[in-house]
Amino acid sequence: MSYNTNTDILVAGAFAAFTIDLLVYPLDTIKTRIQSPDYKRLYTNASTHAVNRSLFRGLYQGIGSIIIVTVPSSGAFFTTYEGTKSLLTRVNPTSSSSGNPLIPLPIIHSAASSIAELVSCFILTPAEVLKQNAQMVQKSSSSAPTKTFDTAATLITLKKFKTPTQLWRGYTALAARNLPFTAMQFPLYERLKSSLLTYRQTHHQSRGSLLERGIITALSAGTAGSIAALVTTPIDVVKTRIMLSAAANDHPRAKTADALNQARAQGRDPAAEMDRARRAARGGRAGAWAVGKEIFRSEGLKGLFRGGGLRALWTA
Repeated sequence: MSYNTNTDILVAGAFAAFTIDLLVYPLDTIKTRIQSPDYKRLYTNASTHAVNRSLFRGLYQGIGSIIIVTVPSSGAFFTTYEGTKSLLTRVNPTSSSSGNPLIPLPIIHSAASSIAELVSCFILTPAEVLKQNAQMVQKSSSSAPTKTFDTAATLITLKKFKTPTQLWRGYTALAARNLPFTAMQFPLYERLKSSLLTYRQTHHQSRGSLLERGIITALSAGTAGSIAALVTTPIDVVKTRIMLSAAANDHPRAKTADALNQARAQGRDPAAEMDRARRAARGGRAGAWAVGKEIFRSEGLKGLFRGGGLRALWTA
């Protein structure tokens, strides 16, 4: 009889994460474009406000960076979590009166999970920055048909970064999104699953079958994930804005000049375009709180929840 080893669990987890990323990636691309400050300019018709086809073009742009870091980030999370949990369990003092650990195990597990998430986010941030900027690369509709897994967008994006530190802009926002998401998702999942099981048992509807437990688990996990995703959408919008401005804000004056020249060439309002470019440049240098206030000031509460429905959909 064989047992699963840590390596088996790691490989299985990484494969599952990769498969899920592959399936929901088009939704992630659309979400990034919707959350972008350039959404209306690039993906909607100025006169009719209808969505352009360009929103749905190149939906797998930038996926290469995510494929590369899936295994390392998953491995880092798993290794850090297990190591931290083991260390904290060993040093956790025992109560002299009850003989039980002084710090409850759920708190130990939560702390270990948080530390592991911070390590995983550090590895994931450069890939996220590359991915989101690649998702925004514009290609002419008259050009050659785009391959499903075209790497050109990623290479174009990579050339925009002048220093390695630019690739880690948005780390704090990424961690600030993932930590509360995890903190909400798992307790809510356990609560929903327990409530559904109790309800069916109380009303004599429970059959105790594997299928029944599977359905209840899926419903609980999907509902918990959707709620957590929707609640953390404002942080996700801030993260997207910071990461999308990461490549340009080492040279904000050049970025503003380029935007001004492009606006004149295309017959758009140069003053409005200059203001947009300056705000985008500030986004990468400013902190998450300042970026969030700027979004709320210019777009209202609706702007902070852009793409929330898509996040909730694919998380479910």
